[in-house]
Amino acid sequence: MTYLDALILGAVQGLTEFLPVSSSGHLEIGKAILGDQSIPQESLLFTVVVHFATALSTVIVFRKDIIEIIQGLFQFKWNEEFKYSFKILLSMVPAALIGLVFSDELEAFFSGDILLVGFMLIVTALLLWLADRAKDTTKPVSFKNSFVIGVAQAIAILPGISRSGATIATSVLLGIDRARAARFSFLMVVPLILGKMAKDILSGDISTETANLGILIAGFLSAFVFGILACTWMIFIVKKSKLSYFAVYCFIVGVVSIVVGYYN
Repeated sequence: MTYLDALILGAVQGLTEFLPVSSSGHLEIGKAILGDQSIPQESLLFTVVVHFATALSTVIVFRKDIIEIIQGLFQFKWNEEFKYSFKILLSMVPAALIGLVFSDELEAFFSGDILLVGFMLIVTALLLWLADRAKDTTKPVSFKNSFVIGVAQAIAILPGISRSGATIATSVLLGIDRARAARFSFLMVVPLILGKMAKDILSGDISTETANLGILIAGFLSAFVFGILACTWMIFIVKKSKLSYFAVYCFIVGVVSIVVGYYN
């Protein structure tokens, strides 16, 4: 992997973790167009590094919120901060269960099937379009809603379904305030990223023998910087009801993917 590859892959990770365009879907499209061997093969260590960078970018953007939550937790009371933390944990349950129980079955979806990706991108486009037209409310995230949002996050494991798009759209359609929807969507992914990192590290599959520190640093910085930009931008987009722009993009890419997949 070259430094340019690292910078590009880091930028893709940073942007697609937060923008509602489905990183997994775009990766499958890239595989189909360029061929598996044409795409630089990311090492597991590099993947862990860039995912840590996006998790850290979320922490930076929401540092005040996270500090308040931590301070509230150390009061050891059933306060708002403890309730919010419990809601985040509750939202993780569906994705964690599906990931553990159906890990082998999920791998079958990541085999370059861009027909599936195309249809799922159109589903993402529909969700974003509906969310942009949902009535604005001031509702907070409830315990019930946090689990429903978690189900949306679990469904977003499918390539072509955007995680941020699915969770934010679901939140808005449930009547949750747009700013709160974006905040919850981004905070709920941090434990999942850290959990996935811990799983990869403990699996023993990560090798540092041939690791290039410069490549890792380049990928980390790229993912971190673009993650901060994308996270901040998405908060603005959600508040201003501009998700329809991404709906159009996902729809166009979805249709193109279906056509290409059908004739290949």
